Amino acid sequence: MSDKKKTGADILLDTIYKNGVDKMFGLPGGAIIPIMDAVKDHPIDFILTRHEQGASHMADGYARATGKPGVILITSGPGATNTLTGIMTAQMDSVPMVIISGQQATSNLGLDTFQEADISGMSYPIVKHSYLITDPKEIPKAINEAFFIASTGRPGPVILDIPKDVANAVIDEDYDDTIDLPGYLAKPELDIDKIKDAAQMISQAQKPIFLVGHGAIISGADKILKTIVEDMNIPITNSLLGKGCFPEEHPLNLGMPGMHGTAYANMALCECDLVVSIGSRWDDRIAASPKEFCAQAKKIHIDIDLVEINKVVKVDIGLVGDAKDVLEKLHKYLEPNDTSKWIKTVNKFRKDYPLKYKKEGKLRAQHVIEEMYNLAGSDVIYTTDVGQHQMWAAQFIKINSPRNWISSGGAGTMGFGFPSAIGAQMACPDRKVVTIVGDGSFQMTLSELSTAVVNKLPIKILLLNNRYLGMVRQWQNLFYENRLTGVDLEGNPDFLKLASAYGAKGFRIRRSSDVRKVLKEALQYNAGPCLIDAVVEQHDNVFPMVPSGANLDKMILGFPQKRKELE
Repeated sequence: MSDKKKTGADILLDTIYKNGVDKMFGLPGGAIIPIMDAVKDHPIDFILTRHEQGASHMADGYARATGKPGVILITSGPGATNTLTGIMTAQMDSVPMVIISGQQATSNLGLDTFQEADISGMSYPIVKHSYLITDPKEIPKAINEAFFIASTGRPGPVILDIPKDVANAVIDEDYDDTIDLPGYLAKPELDIDKIKDAAQMISQAQKPIFLVGHGAIISGADKILKTIVEDMNIPITNSLLGKGCFPEEHPLNLGMPGMHGTAYANMALCECDLVVSIGSRWDDRIAASPKEFCAQAKKIHIDIDLVEINKVVKVDIGLVGDAKDVLEKLHKYLEPNDTSKWIKTVNKFRKDYPLKYKKEGKLRAQHVIEEMYNLAGSDVIYTTDVGQHQMWAAQFIKINSPRNWISSGGAGTMGFGFPSAIGAQMACPDRKVVTIVGDGSFQMTLSELSTAVVNKLPIKILLLNNRYLGMVRQWQNLFYENRLTGVDLEGNPDFLKLASAYGAKGFRIRRSSDVRKVLKEALQYNAGPCLIDAVVEQHDNVFPMVPSGANLDKMILGFPQKRKELE
């Protein structure tokens, strides 16, 4: 390559490589061939996927496991539009991602030529920024800006649409790769007076509680958060995506609150006199009734995105800034208060309302998940799909370190779990990766078994097979008089035969007595991916459950036998 003039494609890959990228996920097509040709002689590893949605979730999993932007390389038209679900998933969960999309030649734009799609226009609501590059000399500058935008402030996806003639063009002049983003503020300036006010409010609270979200993980705030929580002796809860920012096995951690959170976390929020949200956006699965949410408590919100302050829940103090920076400043002004009575109350909630499930009779999904955690431990990267299995996994798997839990939160994307596990395993080849999926969600992206087999990735795919779209069935059961419609997955394949057809190892669990033995065997298998088909009870519901739009004090406990409301 050194003897020839570089093309736009060469410069694009060189600039991506300088930004620390060693892997790209994608699928080729006509409009991207010039870049694919340059990939052939480049040190960046291109991972061929079987579908562009799979590529987007792999890049997402890679990003969440490392904190670095995941990169997708896809073609124009349907190749680009197939990534929209994955891009929306990343945007909703603040995941850094850079999408390189091939496009028709600039002379053909707007003429409805073959596989032309205005991916920039289509993606505007679900990206942090978007580029359509028509001048080859703009490529390095745009790439550097894209990585900077994707990974700073509140992270998110950035699209670069590259017409075929721009990628083919020979660049024989000096080019500018300097980032120039007037008005873009990567880190807001902290308001020290507000931080002092917040510190005073926390120090004086009798029944304070922390609510930590994904933003705290993104900022690397876990160490300073642990110091503050322990110094102040304040209980803490975490959102679905905040799992692992503070060790879930720690005695001060109450787990996840919200629609399917622990009863004791919900009860603590209902009783507290101050709630401090750190990088959590008060989403509707926690604050479904914003006016009633912690109505008796004062509220402090720490978030890097000014738009999130007072968007859902009105707060007493809003601190705009990077969570780690804010907590480090806040720590200097905090003075411990006696919270012993409050801790005693919270611990009583925990003792009186523990997580439960029936252990007799048919094989239970909760049993399989809990046993997987007991055997594999917390020093594992767990990814999940979306549905009942996701909520049970969030309840029974305790995450003690950041970036060990990868799940689709805001978008609730079925099909996310398995490909995100591939991305995480690619990012962390020496780590054990377990993905927990349902039979409905797994079938949406199961073609990526080829990707896992070809790359010999030792991922454990724990398939909770209840032959239903379980979460929809649960809602129809509880709130629609059990009028089950469109949820019976009759026609499911034999998943062991399916795994074998792809060249993956298969295991099956039918009885409770076999759970531990089969999981042990699967965890010891590392020659490639393995699928564990756990045929579980069909009609179990996830409890606790807060009905949609209701406040946390209206949760349905669901045990021992009947649903009952907390009084």
